[in-house]
Amino acid sequence: MATFTTIFEDESPSITINPLHKLSKINDNIYGGFTEHMGRCIYGGIYDPGNPLSDENGYRKDVIEAMKDINVPVVRYPGGNFVATYHWLDGVGPRDKRPKRPELAWIGLETNEFGTDEFLKWCEIVGTAPYLCLNFGTGTLDEALGWLEYCNSTQDTYYANLRRQNGREEPYNVKYWALGNEMWGPWQVGQMTKEDYSKRAYQWAKAMKLLDPTITLILCGQDGPSSWDYYVLKECIKHDVHGLGGDRTKSLIDMHSIHMYTADKEHLPNATAPRAAERAIQITSALISLARIENGVPNSVPQQTICFDEWNVWDPVRAPGEEGAEEKYTLSDALSVSVWLNVFIRQSAVVGMANIAQSVNVISPLMTTKEGLVKQTTWWPLWLFSKYMRGSTIAVNVRCAEYTGRTAPEWIRGTIETPYLDCSATVSDDGYANLAVVNVHEEKEFATQIDGVTADKVEVWKVTGEGVAAVNTSGTETVTAIQGEGWDGKGKFTFPKHSLTLLRWKI
Repeated sequence: MATFTTIFEDESPSITINPLHKLSKINDNIYGGFTEHMGRCIYGGIYDPGNPLSDENGYRKDVIEAMKDINVPVVRYPGGNFVATYHWLDGVGPRDKRPKRPELAWIGLETNEFGTDEFLKWCEIVGTAPYLCLNFGTGTLDEALGWLEYCNSTQDTYYANLRRQNGREEPYNVKYWALGNEMWGPWQVGQMTKEDYSKRAYQWAKAMKLLDPTITLILCGQDGPSSWDYYVLKECIKHDVHGLGGDRTKSLIDMHSIHMYTADKEHLPNATAPRAAERAIQITSALISLARIENGVPNSVPQQTICFDEWNVWDPVRAPGEEGAEEKYTLSDALSVSVWLNVFIRQSAVVGMANIAQSVNVISPLMTTKEGLVKQTTWWPLWLFSKYMRGSTIAVNVRCAEYTGRTAPEWIRGTIETPYLDCSATVSDDGYANLAVVNVHEEKEFATQIDGVTADKVEVWKVTGEGVAAVNTSGTETVTAIQGEGWDGKGKFTFPKHSLTLLRWKI
C-alpha cells in the first residue's frame, strides 16, 4: 500500500517508510509467466528443435536459464484466445499421429507437435508450476475432466492410464486451472453472455472439484470494473458445499481473473497507464467482497483473490497479434512495466497471481534469435523485482508532484493519482528493506528526503537510459539493470529522470 500527498513541482519531495510495519505477504506467483500457441512463443521460442541452442527435448536452453534467472513461479498455458478451439488430446501421444488443425484465434496452423506432456516436462525443468486454461469455446466438460484426470490422477482409469502409456507414470499434480479465457470478448470463439458463462462455469467447477478437490479454480473475469465481473462473481462465489464433500471451509471458486494491457505513444500517458490496473484491482476486490456478503459466504471460507493472468504493455496496432505481436520495447515501456510491478506489490493483500503476457517473443521482455537472446528494456525491471521484491509489503507515504496531463485510459484522472514518483516497498525474508521508486518524469530528477532508512550502507540498483525512446537490440543492450555506487542513507537521495531505482538495506 502507498499513500500519496501531492505537492508543487518546485517543492522538495519526501518518502516515508517503516520496515517494521508489514502489511501483507507477497505471493511469489505475481511474477508468473504465460506461454500461448501464438506467433513464436512456443515454436521458435521455448521449443526450437534442431537449433544448436536447444537440448535433446527441443527446448531452448537459453530460455530455460532466463526463466530460472527470474525464478518464474508459475506459467499459464496454452492460452489465451488459442485455447477456445484447442483440444488437448490432439497434443498427446506419438507425434507422428497428432493431427494438424486450423488455428482460429491467430489464423494459423497448429501442428500439435508441442502439447501437454512437452509443456509439463518443460515446467519441471524450469522449476515452475503449470497453470492450465480450459477450452470453454469448443470444449466439453467431459474433455476438461479427462485433461484433469490425465494430469493428476493416480487411479487405474482411462486417462490416467493413457498418461502412463505415453511414458509418464507419476501424475503431474497440476494445481491451477482456469475456467476459460475472455469468454466475454467478441473475438472469442464461443463468446458467451455473462448469464450463460456463469451457469457453465459453476457446474464445471463443481465437477472438477469432485474429481480433484485439491485444485485451485480461476473464474474468467473481464478487466475488473465491468458488469461481467460483477455478475459472474455474484453468481459463482457462493457457499455451496456440493462438490466439496460437505466441507464448509472451502469454495468452488478460488480466484478471479482479470486482464488489461496498457500503451500510449506519448511517454507520460504510457508510463502512468498501469494506475488503471491498480484501480481495477481495488474495484474487483470490492466486488469479491460484495459477492461474499450478498451470498452469505462465512469468514471460515478463505477470501478469493485476484489472478491478473494477462498484463503487459501492448499496442495491437504497433504489434498485431495475427502477425506475431513482436513488440520492440522502449525505456518508456520499461518504466510502465515498473509501475505495473509496483501495483502488484502495493496490492499484494488481494492479488494471488499475475502473469506477464507473454514470456517469450510475443509482446515479451525476452526475444529469441537463431543465435541467442535479446533481453528487451522491459526484462530488467521484471528481473530486478523478481530478484528482490518478495517477502511482505510495507506501507509507504510519498510526498511529490503529480503528472496532471492526459491519461490512457482517460478515466484514470479523477479516480486515482498519477505521481511522478511511483513507489512500493517490501521487507524480504532475508531481512532486507527494499524501496522501488519509478521517476516517470522525462526531464527532471528529484532530490528526495527518505525517512525510515535504518542503515548507513544502502545498495543501489538503477534501470535507465539516454532517453525514453531507448531500445535494446541484438548485440546492443543500452538499457539494463546496473548496480551503482552505494548510498550512506543520510540526507537526500536523487532519483534520476526517466528511471527505476531500487534501494536495499539490511534491517
